[in-house]
Amino acid sequence: MTEENYHYRTSQSLLRNQFPGSGRWNIPVIPKFPERPGDFDDLLLIGFDKTNIEDQNHLDRMVHFFLYDYRFERVWKTPDADLERLSRYRAALSPDFSMYLEMSPVLQLYNVFRNRWCGAYWASKGMRVIPTVNWGDESTFEFCFEGIEKGSVVAVSTYMASEHGNRQDQKEWFLAGYDEMLRRIEPEKIICYNTPFPEMRGDIIYVDYDRSSWKFMSYDREREDLEAYKIGGQVMLEHDTIAPYMVGVSKGGGSAYGGKWRPNPDKPEDARYLGEPGEIKTTFLKSGYRVDAKIGQDGRAEMERHYTDHNQPWAHTNPHDHPIKWDNPIQHPDPQPPINYSEDQFPDGPPEFKNYGGYASMKHTIVPSNSIEQNRFATISAFKDCMRWHGEVELLWNGIEYSITPRSGKLCISHSGLQETEQKFDTADALLEYMVGEDRLRDVITKVTVLSRTI
Repeated sequence: MTEENYHYRTSQSLLRNQFPGSGRWNIPVIPKFPERPGDFDDLLLIGFDKTNIEDQNHLDRMVHFFLYDYRFERVWKTPDADLERLSRYRAALSPDFSMYLEMSPVLQLYNVFRNRWCGAYWASKGMRVIPTVNWGDESTFEFCFEGIEKGSVVAVSTYMASEHGNRQDQKEWFLAGYDEMLRRIEPEKIICYNTPFPEMRGDIIYVDYDRSSWKFMSYDREREDLEAYKIGGQVMLEHDTIAPYMVGVSKGGGSAYGGKWRPNPDKPEDARYLGEPGEIKTTFLKSGYRVDAKIGQDGRAEMERHYTDHNQPWAHTNPHDHPIKWDNPIQHPDPQPPINYSEDQFPDGPPEFKNYGGYASMKHTIVPSNSIEQNRFATISAFKDCMRWHGEVELLWNGIEYSITPRSGKLCISHSGLQETEQKFDTADALLEYMVGEDRLRDVITKVTVLSRTI
């Protein structure tokens, strides 16, 4: 055996066995948090991805890892690299490696081990560490609470479990694990990142999700035409950071797909996708056209008719239909490619849009339309989600109207009514590079006037 091979096979980067462990798998134990007066007064957190060795304005915050795993894998792979940076802050929560319900049990166990090992390692280097607790289903309870001493201060997040946007809550899953945590760990205090559920018991330290976001961090105005914030020497433009920082926290536990879809109460048009079997739901959109949704036997829309060509008459007839699929993991309405009714094939016009099959009633309901503000894309991610679910969008920027429709696996954008201007893109990210006049779509997508959107 060479000396190099010997050092490799006995190194802690491979063995990771230097800390006392607990349970059947000898999961490293994170020592109890050495609390100081005022530690939890008006507590705010800072994401690991926003910490910086030059930061002087946020050192009273605790560092959290309620982020997608790829943003902090480095603390496991190269644990010494960020010690100096992390040790400057008030404390650190142990890294919240994901525990999605759909993950292999072996990976769930591995991620619990990594969570506790990093916490124990930081504590051994003099850092103040609070263990982050996460869980999967009941099968994970035999290991997901190991490595935490009874009576410890712990941290959890309700963000992934909470109802937001078009997602239903996953409260039942969360509370089952939370109650088991109380029984096994008997925590002295529980830091809760995001609003606690009313059913949660214990000494809870609520940390406001929004006040801990980048919008409430000290920032510098670097440019007059674009809002920017600065951490250390790096300037980040708002339009490039809203999406990852505001919605990128939805990770870690529960279903990897998030909660099931539900109508967003802030977007009235969503109501057309659910109703009584046999019902026809009609919406008159602000852009001037009408949409009829046909409700199927399961109470969900099975077909939509759009009384418009979306200002792309070369691709759509007026009217045209879209079958609606729901067979995705979160049961989101997913309009399929258009069924067009050309005069050659349908000289008497399109078939009547009504239900057949013995429904007890044929109810007809008017659904309110979204306002222009409700149609607005608040984030880049909201636009990308719309494209993911085959949404059709008509927007206005600097006096010019544009139409976006999905066709044949491409995202097609054109000046309204002008086929010669049409361009096709494979992905939403590629589409966001399209120039609307002198502006990149990515730079203005949260500012454009959205005349209509179907998702």
